[in-house]
Amino acid sequence: MTATPTINLKGNTALVTGASRGIGRAIATALHSSGAHVIACARASEDLNSLGSYLGGSGMIWECDATSDDILSRIDSLTALDILINNAGINRPESFVDVSDKNLDDILDINVRATFRIARQCVKKMGRGGSVVNITSQMGHVGSPNRTVYCMTKHAIEGLTKAMAVELGPEGIRVNSVAPTFIATPMTEAWLDKPEFMEFVKQMIPIGKVGQPEDVAAAVLYLCSDGANMVTGHSLLVDGGWTAQ
Repeated sequence: MTATPTINLKGNTALVTGASRGIGRAIATALHSSGAHVIACARASEDLNSLGSYLGGSGMIWECDATSDDILSRIDSLTALDILINNAGINRPESFVDVSDKNLDDILDINVRATFRIARQCVKKMGRGGSVVNITSQMGHVGSPNRTVYCMTKHAIEGLTKAMAVELGPEGIRVNSVAPTFIATPMTEAWLDKPEFMEFVKQMIPIGKVGQPEDVAAAVLYLCSDGANMVTGHSLLVDGGWTAQ
């Protein structure tokens, strides 16, 4: 009999982008609670500073933009890295015909280009047993009105996840994604505060409720753990059943 796998990440160094609020913050604190040394990356803010205080000597904060060359230089300075959580991303809902080139470029830049560049830099620092988790969305599996660019970018990262898993598998690096439904965060607050929209969301989720950041963090912890050592190229949907219909 083998021992039941536990989520003990002591001795691992983990980088989390978009870590200051919402899902990213929940992931960073969950990794920290599991023993990992956490590097929390986000643009400068009081939220990031307070996260740094929480992490204490078991982590650090990087004040930098995920789209910048600065973050690549910082990654390059690391001696080793075990876990990457590509969480930084944005969404600007609007009708397809009204999408401006600026919004198209901005969303592609952070959701796709930055995710690719950060992953490319991080895997160079990983040895066997490394784990990459890309935070995508249920919108990387389905379509939705007023979210054409967002859906496009999240479908792109689902494809990137699979291709990375195939290419990096022989090197012992696992690559997966976590695809949440609507999660109650500062980013979604403005939409979920609208009664009509909240009712629509609940009708689309068989389990009948929106998710919490901790729901996503729990899925990430699993994929980073020894319990998932045969899981790669997978998209773990944390969607309450939205995409099962």
